[in-house]
Order: sequence, then structure tokens, then C-alpha cells
Amino acid sequence: MYQTLEIERSRSVATVWMNRPDVHNAFDETLIAELTAACEALDADASVRVVVLAGRGKSFSAGADLNWMKRAAQNGIEDNLRDARALARMLRVLAEMKKPTIARVQGAALGGGTGLTAACDIAVASTKAVFATSEVKFGIIPAAISPYVVRAIGARQSYRYFQSAERIDALRARELGLVHEAVEPEQLDAKVQEIVDALIQGGPLSQAAAKDLIRAVDNKPINDAVVEDTAQRIAQLRATPEAQDGLSAFLDKRQPGWMA
Repeated sequence: MYQTLEIERSRSVATVWMNRPDVHNAFDETLIAELTAACEALDADASVRVVVLAGRGKSFSAGADLNWMKRAAQNGIEDNLRDARALARMLRVLAEMKKPTIARVQGAALGGGTGLTAACDIAVASTKAVFATSEVKFGIIPAAISPYVVRAIGARQSYRYFQSAERIDALRARELGLVHEAVEPEQLDAKVQEIVDALIQGGPLSQAAAKDLIRAVDNKPINDAVVEDTAQRIAQLRATPEAQDGLSAFLDKRQPGWMA
């Protein structure tokens, strides 16, 4: 179905492989459109519980394809705006998926590759991985990826790395909060699987609600409106069949229905 992606399914886990290893999985208009479509399709597929984003070859993603950037440089404002909106939409669709998402970063994740990492809920990196917001080296800015990278590492660190374009190794990326885990290359898949195993034990509706909850309370003052909103959310969820099944499964010492 796709020119630039491979979708691999294993039970309730779908792995989306960016499959342009010859250009280090750099993205152009085709990959952007296909990744957007794949995320939308997988989010709507009830049989999929977890989505893993990965890259074929030695790199996760080198960001924007150089040929695509050359074409963009020759285009007018309207064409550039259309491309920028498509990239921004792809990142937003990935970031706002209802299902848990994991970035499996085995190598270089530069520019937009750093953005893809930050847009996923969870990121696991090999110690061979390297990150950078390198856009200023090309006379541009990391605009589309900025909401996700700033959310991950904070404004203070972003002031440094957005302007310096320094390379960030996996251990530093973990310190910054860009990735959750940094492991030796041979341990990468085992660590991803460990997190997948933990995720599939949670209720799918409650996980989607948890993601929405984070967006609702992040950087908000703890005032009456926020307190009331959180009360409303838990009260409504307690009445759902998923919550009732989860509680009775715990009391009955059995697996909940979603584990079937």
C-alpha cells in the first residue's frame, strides 16, 4: 500500500517502518502523506493497541530530504506553506493518536527525526542514536517540530539547542527528557517489548483518556476549573464498561476483557 513505509503487525502491536534507508529515512512529500495516512488508519483500527515508529537501515530519520528542500527553496510562499502545513499535520496526527506510541530510535534522528521522536508518547533509543535540531545550519528554524521538542525538553534547553544545533547523544537525550530510555543496541528491541508488554495491560479507553488528561492539565494553574475538570473525567470513566470490567477483574483475580 505504501511506497515509503512498511507496516508490520504482531498481535495487537503495529510497527510502522520508515523504509527509505538509502536516504536515511529522510522525509519528502510522499513519506509525509503516507505516514499521516498510516497513523490515521491505525488509530481507527480497534485491533491495534500500540504503535511503534521505527526506521529501516542505520538511521531513524535524517529529517527533511535534501532534494525536497532544494525544491522547496525554489518554490513560492504558497507552495512552501502547503508543504509546511502537511508536515505540521503529520506530526500532530502522530502526537494526538489515541493509542500509545513508541519511537524506536536505533540511529541518527536529526531535525524532523528529533521531532518524530518527541511527537511519540514514549521514546527508546540505542546508545548509537544521535539527535539534533539542526535547522539553523540551513538558515531555517525547527518550526513544525517545536511544539513537541519544547514539550519534551523544556524552553530553557530549547534556547540552547535550537540555536546551537549541537549533536545530542542518547545519554544526554535521556537527561534532557527527549527519550525515556537509552540502551545498548542489542537491548533496544527487548526494551521496546518490555514497554509494549506494560502498555497492553492497560485499558485502551483509559489510555486514550489519560493522554487527553495530560494535554488538559499540562502547564495549567491548579484552580477550581482544573479541579472540577479532573473530577468530571474520573466520574465519567468510572461508569464505563471498561472501568467496571477492570475493577471486577482485579477483585476476581482474572484478566480484564481487553487482555483477551
